[in-house]
Amino acid sequence: MIGEWCIDCRQVGKIFKDSAGREFDALKDVSFRVGKGEIIGLLGPDGAGKTTLIRLATGLMKPSSGSISTLGFDTGAQASMIQKQIGYMPQKFGLYEDLTVMENMLLYARLHGVHSRKREEKFSSLLHMSSLQRFTGRLAGKLSGGMKQKLGLCCCLISSPELLLLDEPTVGVDPLSRLELWGILKQLARDEGLSVLVSTSYMDEASYCKRSMILYEGRLLCDCPPSEVTALAAGKTFSISVPQGEKVRRIQSELAMIPTVINSTPLGDCVRVVMDPSSEDFARLESYDLRPASPDYSDGFMTLLFSHLASGKKGLHMDWGTGEEGWVVSGNPGDTVISVKDLVRRFGSFVAVDHVNFSVAQGEIFGLLGPNGAGKSTTFRMLCGLLPASSGVLNVAGVDLRTAAPVARRKIGYVAQKFSQYGNLTVRQNLNFFAGAYGMRGTEKKRAVNDMIDEFGLTRFLDTPSSLLPGGYKQRLSMACALLHRPEILFLDEATSGADPVARREFWLRINSLADKGVTVIITTHFLGEAEYCDKMVIMMDGICLAQGSPEDIRSHAPVAEDGGTPSLEDAFLAITRERVRAVPEGGEA
Repeated sequence: MIGEWCIDCRQVGKIFKDSAGREFDALKDVSFRVGKGEIIGLLGPDGAGKTTLIRLATGLMKPSSGSISTLGFDTGAQASMIQKQIGYMPQKFGLYEDLTVMENMLLYARLHGVHSRKREEKFSSLLHMSSLQRFTGRLAGKLSGGMKQKLGLCCCLISSPELLLLDEPTVGVDPLSRLELWGILKQLARDEGLSVLVSTSYMDEASYCKRSMILYEGRLLCDCPPSEVTALAAGKTFSISVPQGEKVRRIQSELAMIPTVINSTPLGDCVRVVMDPSSEDFARLESYDLRPASPDYSDGFMTLLFSHLASGKKGLHMDWGTGEEGWVVSGNPGDTVISVKDLVRRFGSFVAVDHVNFSVAQGEIFGLLGPNGAGKSTTFRMLCGLLPASSGVLNVAGVDLRTAAPVARRKIGYVAQKFSQYGNLTVRQNLNFFAGAYGMRGTEKKRAVNDMIDEFGLTRFLDTPSSLLPGGYKQRLSMACALLHRPEILFLDEATSGADPVARREFWLRINSLADKGVTVIITTHFLGEAEYCDKMVIMMDGICLAQGSPEDIRSHAPVAEDGGTPSLEDAFLAITRERVRAVPEGGEA
């Protein structure tokens, strides 16, 4: 490494132009340093500037002001020297899906000039560290999401870089695979002195970092150890016991709408609330069974943002509503809306879904959970009518969606994992297109589009091409398009993947409101904190159902928490899936 610091960023600013040609600051006066062997986490809401900062450090962009050097080289004048010596993994890493694991690694070795004996030694080390030894002959396109991320990381490490820059490497990756990937990063930092700058939307991952930097609207709000961020919520975090018979998520939504509540999240039969006891609304909490609670990093993160926004007379609360007038859902609460019996899906000789059974009642939020490659996405696609079952019975809203008439399909709304609106169309054009696709015309269509614009706060982006929207607003547009026709059943496929805590809070306030109106919601997610909002869930692996029931039913599989508190659903998930791994060796059968 040339120079004292792996990255030396001094008063860096970056200006872009929006679709109307107006300039805006993506980064403003950002300064920080990264030393040898440090893992630094980069966090912040959508549009905060995280990706821009990482791309500046790689030399792929030039700063508009200030200076940044990487490995001692100026990123503006010596970008090619930097790019030869770093490992960089963007959000969409370029694996070649029609090449095998080994062929991908060979290709990247040739690109980086790594040859002969050194290459063989490096391959052996990386494959062992990532547990990919048994899969060298498998096509990259046939790997699970977690395995693809580990292969991408291996390809970045082939050239033995001193610095690794990772842009949200764990988005869409299940908790077990996330732990494995972070284990690799910590081992490399400890044993080889590798420096890592990693952006993430998972708050718990900050605990793996020496320091965490939090960006907001292009400004660096803090650069400190994670414990100092957590401490910001000390004395402000409380647990509220929800009376028996009350829905936890309903109380959580009510509390979240109080202007001075910083954050509220469900946990078992309680709601965790972050609120300053000196705030004017704190007396409203005292009517509940209130107890002090230990803060976590997410609590501190939200407290920091709340404090920053309060100083500018803004707030963390939504600029769109959760109430929809005139939403009519047929049937009655408790009626079975989705019934799955002995559901099987085969792809040739491979059984992706193996005799799965569950049912969902009207107004329930139901979670399909499991590691990458568990079969949940295949199950999800069959539920939506996008894929036929090989055998078994699948009934949605009283019909088989594969053969249902268009009037039956209009009961369904669908939000895909990947942004699926038309990127070259504006927000307004997308809404008009999807309203027409649902058969709306004239006054009905105009009213539906205007309602969604108001309810999702889309007015200022109406003439912006959807591909240029910030991530949080892409999510809003996806939801608005799915809800234009006011469906009775809503399918959400990892709809919050990569979303920050602020965007997640907006999303779940909306979903809770819909469920209260009788809308049935089916969701897949890798973020286990979100599963707390579900009334019921199923955990799948290897195509079979390992566990199902309420959050409390699932939590019963978790080991007893060391502090005697409520174990998390992530603890339960890891216990359930690890038991399956122990019971079924790779390539074996139960």
